[in-house]
Amino acid sequence: MSKASLYEEICSERLEVNARVLKQVVSLAVEIAREGREGRKIGTLFVVGDSGEVVRRSRPMILDPLQGHADEDKYIEDPNVRETVKELAQLDGAFVVSNAGVVLSAARYVDAASDNLNIPLGLGSRHMAGASISQQTHAVAVVVSESSMVRMFDDGELVSEIVPELWMIEGYRSRLEGQTLTRRQEEVTVISRAE
Repeated sequence: MSKASLYEEICSERLEVNARVLKQVVSLAVEIAREGREGRKIGTLFVVGDSGEVVRRSRPMILDPLQGHADEDKYIEDPNVRETVKELAQLDGAFVVSNAGVVLSAARYVDAASDNLNIPLGLGSRHMAGASISQQTHAVAVVVSESSMVRMFDDGELVSEIVPELWMIEGYRSRLEGQTLTRRQEEVTVISRAE
């Protein structure tokens, strides 16, 4: 199984979100987790799908650097956009990505309500915001933590963890509850809930 098909497998399970776009976002998130920026690790949040509702449940933290640019210039598949997103990921806040693959907004504060969320202890506010927005909307949240982990939330629950192999040297204990399925390909390990 190739890395691309591994991403495809975990992304196709999210029924409300365009799997092709989600796969692009997960791939970019893994790049950010692995590379960081300017020699330091960074964390960020991507919210994919149901973009109208996500925008209504969030607000800009600063003037939005993507506002005013044409949609055709903001597709996640464009290498220039991917590099722009990597630069903007250094800012605090979330990215909103439409089901069409357009990065609509950056540096957004996502309103997070912790009521009825069951996320593992030790995950921070970025994870809480991702879990919350995925519970309140039909979006999927992809969180890059500063510890170089990528986690996916759907319907308020942690559904996948992606561990770049570079960080597997000391081993890793998954935060997913219940039975899990672990798949490794190339330099990536994906841990998902067993359905």
